[in-house]
Amino acid sequence: MEIRYLSAVEYAVSGLAVNEIMKQRYCVFDLESTGIHYETEHITQVGAVIIENGIVQESQTFNSYVQPLKPIPEAVERFTGIYNTNVERAPRLNEVYSRFIEFMKDCVLVTHAGYEFDLPLLRAECNRLGLPMMNICCLDTKALFSYLHPEIDCIISTDYLIEYYKVNDKDLKRHDALGDSILIGRIFLSLLEEFQARSLRDIHFKEEVVVKRFQITPLV
Repeated sequence: MEIRYLSAVEYAVSGLAVNEIMKQRYCVFDLESTGIHYETEHITQVGAVIIENGIVQESQTFNSYVQPLKPIPEAVERFTGIYNTNVERAPRLNEVYSRFIEFMKDCVLVTHAGYEFDLPLLRAECNRLGLPMMNICCLDTKALFSYLHPEIDCIISTDYLIEYYKVNDKDLKRHDALGDSILIGRIFLSLLEEFQARSLRDIHFKEEVVVKRFQITPLV
């Protein structure tokens, strides 16, 4: 897979391929962090859930706070609900990362906006700590939706997909890595249903799929 940045507001994804998408085992994951600039921020929570046999397996989850290398700013504490008191005795990322790698074994990864944030953030953290960056196929719900709907020219946010697919999120804690992972999993299943409805058994990005980047809004 290749990601090519076209501008400050768009990137293109190509070379993504997953066969027999309904038969795969998936791990949906999400990261929370000390801020929105992945180059300088640090992970504060890792959450994940397994999708198997077309079901979000809410009994198969991964959830851990991470002790970051810098304090969480007050505005981020308010936004995520993760406070410095939550992470001050949490394990360091190297310990959490090794357990996460074991949890997602034999899975295809799934994220939302992961190409823009979660994967670059994790890669930056791995570089800082001398950890090997995982080399596993990863699907992004934004890119999948843009592949199915190239006619929709807007930023594909989580809230947009919730409204588009009528996904229930009322029982989940938002801006929480585990809660958002379960929500992304529900959205992903709706995407798979649309692939099935179009008689698409595989995901093949043979040509570039253009995706609108999320726009950073400073937290105050």
